[in-house]
Order: sequence, then structure tokens, then C-alpha cells
Amino acid sequence: MLYYLFNWINHLFAPPGGELIRFITFRSAIAALSALAISFFIGPKIIERLRKLQISEQGKIEAPKSHLSKAGTPTMGGLIILFACLGPTLLWADIGNLYIIVVFVSMAVLGGIGFLDDYLKVVKKKKKGLIARYKLMGQIGVGLFVGIAIMLSPGHFPDITTATTVPFFKNLVFEFGPVLYIPFVILVITATSNAVNLTDGLDGLAAGTVSIAFIAIMALAYFTGNLQLSEYLNIPYLRGAGELTVFCAALIGASLGFLWFNAHPAQVFMGDTGSLALGGALGAIMVLIKKEFVLPIVGGIFFVESLSVIAQTLYFKYTRKRFGEGKRIFKMAPLHHHFELSGWAEQKIVIRAYIVAILLVILMLTTFKVR
Repeated sequence: MLYYLFNWINHLFAPPGGELIRFITFRSAIAALSALAISFFIGPKIIERLRKLQISEQGKIEAPKSHLSKAGTPTMGGLIILFACLGPTLLWADIGNLYIIVVFVSMAVLGGIGFLDDYLKVVKKKKKGLIARYKLMGQIGVGLFVGIAIMLSPGHFPDITTATTVPFFKNLVFEFGPVLYIPFVILVITATSNAVNLTDGLDGLAAGTVSIAFIAIMALAYFTGNLQLSEYLNIPYLRGAGELTVFCAALIGASLGFLWFNAHPAQVFMGDTGSLALGGALGAIMVLIKKEFVLPIVGGIFFVESLSVIAQTLYFKYTRKRFGEGKRIFKMAPLHHHFELSGWAEQKIVIRAYIVAILLVILMLTTFKVR
């Protein structure tokens, strides 16, 4: 909204420096700083409110015993991320832009689903929270929304409406066609939102790795929406996609602001309110900029965490059916719990995850020159 206000002022009075508001890079920097400031301002207030309402983490029997000491820590801190990300997006982004509308709605809806899940678990004391099929229906609904929005806007995605690009190959796209495209989008949105949710198991793990991934995604969004840079990198140019840079910057600022309170020992946990919202935003943006096949690289941490749970579950069921007794690949899944039970300190696991995430970002960026 401030974007429109300053544009109007610049049009009428042309004050010195008024042209800056038109630059995506300038608005992205302001959005990141705004998100960080909002996080620092509302963070202590939300944490204190959650503490007074006794909205806190319960001891989980499925987690390592060391996590019992975390019981009583306020949860649903994802509200900090939602307010700090969506607020600056409304202020500094072009809210009439299709890409901004789609990712804004996706993050807000999945954040709402996560909030309902946390509320049922923590406040209403329902052990399983929101019934899994209802949560899945919400994720499918968001995927449908994103897929339909793209298919109804072919002018924004010329010659690539129901297709996606393929990493490591120059000018190669994979065409799904109208029938398979929406199921593919639903799969991406559902998988990424659940993957970030599974990763949120240690202090600072999800918030930090998401921040690192979004630094690369912010660059991707900017390249995709810039005619000269997209031609240089041989990626499809999508008019208007550069506006997603502002949203990504706001999300990075919000995640880092939340990480200030979530770093070990955590003062607050994001809960499903934050993890589903962050994962949904991640999936939606990669779908919008047609880089879905890059997700296993830039989101490698989330991808591996999900695979560890899938592999553990399938192997346990197979061995129980075959031998009468279920066996496990890992000491505990997701993978970060396996490392904990192997004797790694929580801080060591998180820092090493950050290092791997940075290396994956570097690897992802090289895919645009190794073509």
C-alpha cells in the first residue's frame, strides 16, 4: 500500500529520490528491514501473551527424551513470522501483481491451517490436533488455487503455462499438459509444506534453513522477472515475477527475526502455524517461477528429512510384514533425531544443517551455468 502511496506522491510532486520506490531492489531491502523490525517489536509481546495463556509445547513421547526439558516453551510462534512477512508485503509490494496475490494467499491459508492444528493440540488438548485428512484437504485446496491461477493466466506464463524448466539443461522444459499439471502443483505444495513441518524439530533448524534457501529463491525470482538476466541465464522470462523478490525479502527478514527468539535455547517454537506457512510459501514460489525441479537441491535439507521419514515408515512396515517384527533404518526419524540419538549436540546438528544448506544454495546457483 505504501508502494502505491509513494508512487502517487512521486507522480504528483517528483521529490528527490522519489524514483527509488519503483526499484524492486530498494523495496526488497525496505521490506526485509521492516519485517525484521516488526519481528523484534511484536516477538516479545506474542511470546509473553502465549506464556500467559499457557499455550506451550507439551512433552512429545515420539521425540528423544532430551526434548522433555522443552515442555512449557511457548508455541504457535509462527504468528510472528506471518505478521512480519505478510505485513511488509502489503506495504511494499505491488499487491495487484498476480504472483504476489497467489503466494500471499497460499502462505496465509496454510498458516491458518497450521494455527488451527496448533490450537486444537495445545488449547483444546486434542492429541492429534487437526485430523490429518482435513489438513491434507487444506493443502490440496491451496495447490488447486495455485494451479488454477496459473492456468487462467497464460499471459503471465507464455509458452510454459502447464510446463516447468529442467535444471542442468539449456532451454529444456517438461510439459505436463492440462490434465497432469494441477495434480503436480498439488504434490509440490503438499510435499514442501509437510517437509518444512517435519524439519521443525530442533531449536533454529527450520527457521535458519528456510532463511538460507529463500536467499537463493529471492535471487531466482529476481532473475526470472528481469528480461536481460533471464536471457543471459537461459531461463524463461516471466513478466511481473520479479515482484516476488519483495515477498522473499520480507520472508527472510521475518524468519531471521523469529530465529532471534528461536535460537537455542528457544524462547518460542513456530509450531505448525509457522512451518506449514513457510513450506507453503516455498512451494508456491517455486511453482510460480517454474523451478519446481530445483526444489530437491535448494530445499535439500527438507527433502532429506522427508525421505528419512518415508524410508523409516516403509521399511518398518515391510520388515514387520516379512519377518513379524518391524525394524528401523534410523534410530529415530526425522533424520535430525537420528543424529541426536547418535550423540550429536543439538547446536552441532543445526549448525551443520546451515552449512549443508549454504552448500546446496551454491550448487543450485551453478545449475544455471552448467547447462
